[in-house]
Amino acid sequence: MVSKSYSNLLELTSGEAPSFGRIGRRIPRIMTVASLISDVDDDPSESACSEDMSSSSVQRDRIIIVANQLPIRAQRKSDTSKGWIFNWDENSLLLQLKDGLGDDEIEVIYVGCLKEEIHPNEQDEVSQILLETFKCVPTFLPPDLFSRYYHGFCKQQLWPLFHYMLPLSPDLGGRFNRSLWQAYVSVNKIFADRIMEVINPEDDFVWIHDYHLMVLPTFLRKRFNRVKLGFFLHSPFPSSEIYKTLPVREEILRAILNSDLIGFHTFDYARHFLSCCSRMLGLTYESKRGYIGLEYYGRTVSIKILPVGIHMGQLQSVLSLPETEAKVAELMKQFCDRGRIMLLGVDDMDIFKGISLKLLAMEQLLVQHPEWQGKVVLVQIANPARGRGKDVKEVQAETSSTVKRINETFGNPGYKPVVLIDEPLKFYERIAYYVVAECCLVTAVRDGMNLIPYEYIISRQRNAKLDKVLELEPSNPKKSMLVVSEFIGCSPSLSGAIRVNPWNIDAVADAMDCALEMAEPEKQLRHEKHYRYVSTHDVGYWARSFLQDLERTCRGHLRQRCWGIGFGLSFRVVALDSNFRKLSMEHIVSAYKRTTTRAILLDYDGTLMPQASIDKSPTSKSIDILNNLCRDKNNMVFIVSAKSRKILAEWLSPCEKLGIAAEHGYFLRLKRDAEWETCAPVADSSWKQIAEPVMKLYTETTDGSTIEDKETALVWSYEDADPDFGSCQAKELLDHLESVLANEPVNVKSGQNVVEVKPQGVNKGLVAKRLLSTMQERGMSPDFVLCIGDDRSDEDMFEVITSSIAGPSIAPRAEVFACTVGRKPSKAKYYLDDTGEIVRLLQGLASVSEQTVPL
Repeated sequence: MVSKSYSNLLELTSGEAPSFGRIGRRIPRIMTVASLISDVDDDPSESACSEDMSSSSVQRDRIIIVANQLPIRAQRKSDTSKGWIFNWDENSLLLQLKDGLGDDEIEVIYVGCLKEEIHPNEQDEVSQILLETFKCVPTFLPPDLFSRYYHGFCKQQLWPLFHYMLPLSPDLGGRFNRSLWQAYVSVNKIFADRIMEVINPEDDFVWIHDYHLMVLPTFLRKRFNRVKLGFFLHSPFPSSEIYKTLPVREEILRAILNSDLIGFHTFDYARHFLSCCSRMLGLTYESKRGYIGLEYYGRTVSIKILPVGIHMGQLQSVLSLPETEAKVAELMKQFCDRGRIMLLGVDDMDIFKGISLKLLAMEQLLVQHPEWQGKVVLVQIANPARGRGKDVKEVQAETSSTVKRINETFGNPGYKPVVLIDEPLKFYERIAYYVVAECCLVTAVRDGMNLIPYEYIISRQRNAKLDKVLELEPSNPKKSMLVVSEFIGCSPSLSGAIRVNPWNIDAVADAMDCALEMAEPEKQLRHEKHYRYVSTHDVGYWARSFLQDLERTCRGHLRQRCWGIGFGLSFRVVALDSNFRKLSMEHIVSAYKRTTTRAILLDYDGTLMPQASIDKSPTSKSIDILNNLCRDKNNMVFIVSAKSRKILAEWLSPCEKLGIAAEHGYFLRLKRDAEWETCAPVADSSWKQIAEPVMKLYTETTDGSTIEDKETALVWSYEDADPDFGSCQAKELLDHLESVLANEPVNVKSGQNVVEVKPQGVNKGLVAKRLLSTMQERGMSPDFVLCIGDDRSDEDMFEVITSSIAGPSIAPRAEVFACTVGRKPSKAKYYLDDTGEIVRLLQGLASVSEQTVPL
């Protein structure tokens, strides 16, 4: 499949010959095999044309914004003519995002669906119009597929789950349906195909939006390993206890992790996502210089927490419209001139928006504070539901009946305490309600960002014309009041709002009364605080910040070598440093011969002995190799293992001059006859009384698992358990132990088929430091360092010896070899494939020593 830039595709759709010179760069052909790129047809005339015109062309960054729905409104022409009329949807966040970036800085292309169904016979023509006029690439889906994807999987399964609603009974709906999941995956594949038609994968950025397209990153990463890919989730992300009920939980997590940057509105949503990655995939993350990074097969996936903002320019323009002024005047006459105080709610007709709870709170306010009867009016604007189903009808029925009851109980001729508007309003009409309302109420029980409070704050700032309509002086203080749910994304950024638990009806009623009674200067101060934040953190700020971080995250792409592994939705990319290579026998033997002072550190399990071996004791061949290396007076050789000193001392007793570091280096001896030393202060082991019962519980429920009680550590091993179940239990145990041992001076780590609890500060890196410093004190700074290990615990050794290259503990221009087992992400520079290759390498070095050691 040939992927062309937007400019060339325009020419192709219009029937003109492509002019490559216009864009000033060659467009690559993208093969479906990851990472294979070749140039478009090597026509000399086209190349010449490109070279002639490239000097005058201005290159811009280009971003492809992908979402379920394009920011386009479509309307069929009148009956007398065929075709469609298309306009921008000014209320679309995606369009506002583009305005925030600025037309001169970045070229934006949209990929998504249209709201209206387009007949197959018209699709080519519509595609051409949208591409030429709006830079939009429509994705056409068969109606049945779209229904199963959107109304089925997205709205009936993902949407409730992400809002903490479990399908506890068939009556509630939302039970997992495999065919709906397959439709979801199919649609994501179709989106990937459309993107590949316009992407220039070496240069373009792709920004995917929301839960409708969570597996799309996998399909794009499969086709091009180095695609610059961002994903932003606009809905909540549930806690791990909720999310793990999803049967395809790992497939979705792994797909999202194929992005380079993942964005969330709040820290809570990001924290839940990270917890799911830790508990279900065993991944680790850390924060560095303000950035959160997840290590995923050698790639660092960045996590960004950034609430979206509003489009200031659009709101201020609407505030200046004559229609807005007229509507404000109408509302003033309807409410304020009659002595009414307006409270305002603006919500979708959705089970999670808490409309019924808001109405009950209004009812409670009128009961508890009868002085507000006849004075306060709640105007509830209920936007049409985006989904459909039984729950929507139930919400509509409950809302209508509650409004009717309240109005019958507290209303009188000329006064209705609740005004329900359940039809679509134009944007300027909504803005007019914001201008007039004294307080805005948002009582959603669970929601994404929700920008209604932001729109309200900006609208209450008004302008000179609206002040005139309201009969206010321009110098009159601006004020606004907000009552917002604790469970919406914008709540943390609105510190001046009255935050409520929407389920507590009395508390919401009290908050409404508090907002009505609050002193005017306090309202003014709260409004000013909110206005400063909202006006400076608009949609442009949000978009620029996300793209800057995406560009920063992708800078290292070309420095890595990438391999795709896994099938289907388990696909992921292994990224390795470009300098990472196999350790050559000739290279290391040559260095060994040239050097005179050598430090050799070797892991045991998985390095000298295969992990799969039942008998872990060393073979006679391994003992002979170690002895030959130790007899060379130029060598200092250490075995560094997680095993206990008793076992290691017994197994390695034939090696007189071999140094041993046991229990990750807590215990250390330089040779067989030396006393054991400790690399860290003697630790208090009272924490074992907490950890051991927890480990026993998991041992009882995991057949084949065992507990090893060492002098300083506890190890839970699932090496002989079912691999999948053992891995799952290990993740749970790790999380459990981290929780119960949070205040103890220990570290809880997962390793190769183990979960280990050990004293803080104890790691194999300590052994490397100790060995190098001991050799330096003896005037033997090594000019040859070899360190070999196979799992996470050995990374500390690799880090120490690599960072020591520039320090005094290693001789200048020393030969340093940090080597891991297997081709995988590591701090080591070299790798060998298996223990067999390691033994052969050590045997080669031992042979050199054997030839030089006098008999």
